[in-house]
Amino acid sequence: MKTLGNIIWVIFGGFMIALEYFIAGFLLIITIIGIPFGLQVFKLGILALWPFGHKVVEDTSSSGCLSLVMNIIWIIIGGFWIALTHLFWGIVFCLTIVGIPFGKQHFKLIHLALVPFGKKIE
Repeated sequence: MKTLGNIIWVIFGGFMIALEYFIAGFLLIITIIGIPFGLQVFKLGILALWPFGHKVVEDTSSSGCLSLVMNIIWIIIGGFWIALTHLFWGIVFCLTIVGIPFGKQHFKLIHLALVPFGKKIE
């Protein structure tokens, strides 16, 4: 069932969201300072491409204060705008009965788009 959900997800907007993540990651990696952010964004892009069957958990080996600082910087430079994209698509998909599972996935990705550091994808 999760494979079918992922295929439908990619067709109805998942590819566009993942493309947004990959473009942002590429633009961040071009700069030297943005490399840690870009690598994290690529992880998020892969999750945005195939969200069904994955879960996001706290990373117990995260580096504490550094994750907090990186999350604050990330919210300012791009996380807010990507979270708004997820909010928009989540509302659009929830307008129909069939789209509710996809809207819920977008709502799940909002939190991850805002604070990706200190999280692990399983």
